[in-house]
Amino acid sequence: MPPRPRPDQPARDQYARSSQPAASAVPHNAAPVEPAQPTQPPRKRKHGCCRVLWVLLALIVVAVVWFLVWVNSNITTVDALSGAPDTPGETYLIVGSDSRDGWSTTDPTEGARTDTIMVLHKPESGPTALISLPRDSYVEIPGYGANKVNAAFTFGGPQLLVETVEDLSGLTIDHYMEIGFTGVEDIVDAVGGVELCYDEDVSDEKSQLEWEAGCHVVDGETALAFSRMRYSDPLGDIGRAQRQRQVVSAVAEEMLSPGTVFNPFHLVPVASATLDAFRVDTETGVFDLAQFALVLNSAMSDGAVTGTPPITSLGYNVAGVGSTVLLDPDRIDQFWIDIADGNYEPGTDVGGVA
Repeated sequence: MPPRPRPDQPARDQYARSSQPAASAVPHNAAPVEPAQPTQPPRKRKHGCCRVLWVLLALIVVAVVWFLVWVNSNITTVDALSGAPDTPGETYLIVGSDSRDGWSTTDPTEGARTDTIMVLHKPESGPTALISLPRDSYVEIPGYGANKVNAAFTFGGPQLLVETVEDLSGLTIDHYMEIGFTGVEDIVDAVGGVELCYDEDVSDEKSQLEWEAGCHVVDGETALAFSRMRYSDPLGDIGRAQRQRQVVSAVAEEMLSPGTVFNPFHLVPVASATLDAFRVDTETGVFDLAQFALVLNSAMSDGAVTGTPPITSLGYNVAGVGSTVLLDPDRIDQFWIDIADGNYEPGTDVGGVA
């Protein structure tokens, strides 16, 4: 017999059909529902640019450290400081030695004397001063009596010269720097020449300077002759001191220029020539040289004090010594006090013949 239909089946089917939404209940223009897309984690940004910067920074640090170590290991030192108690400010003694060792010239002079003596002083307050001491200045040399100041170098080398300048000025020398004739040539050539100015024609046999009035970019040989010439200069030692300061300023300007400092292909040869040319006191290291460069740079500015101590006579004859430069005994002490304390107005040209 066929199975009987269950009595509740139609009702259940009807309920199932009624549970379906009517087709007319869905809007005909409704947008189809897109299935939800799985969310992805945000991509991590690559830091390649930062890594390159860090690598460059590391290379720069390594290069700077190498350069400082190289400079420090190539500094030539000499026993020069006296050990006297410190005085306020920073004081440097810059010496140009007239040693002919290795100098390509027919000049028969032997030995070593000081052709250039400059006192560079940075006071605690006030302008930096760059003062030239004429090499024939008649002064007291400890243990040797009165003589020309450059005789101190001949008698006792750098240390006696330092003591002599300290006794004269009352300033304790913190650092000593000496350059020879060949060093001037090498440094000027290394920086590519310097511009120097002099308003007179010169043909000087002793210094071998041949000069046409005006300003010229010159090589090391000409710069050296320019700084040594005095016999064709009516101002004698005073004029030579002015030209020596001009050479120092011109060389320093080229050495501290961005084209030298930030160009390793230029900086290294210039530094090498400078290290070969100079010898310094045993207390001077690479950071002291950097400090010296900053002080010298301030001495090149228009606000620096430049000149010589006050002078009474450029031709003071002394038996057994010869013609000397006589410093003014009435003004010399106060002059050095004013230099030490920074009392002069910025840009002042001091001293000279009264």
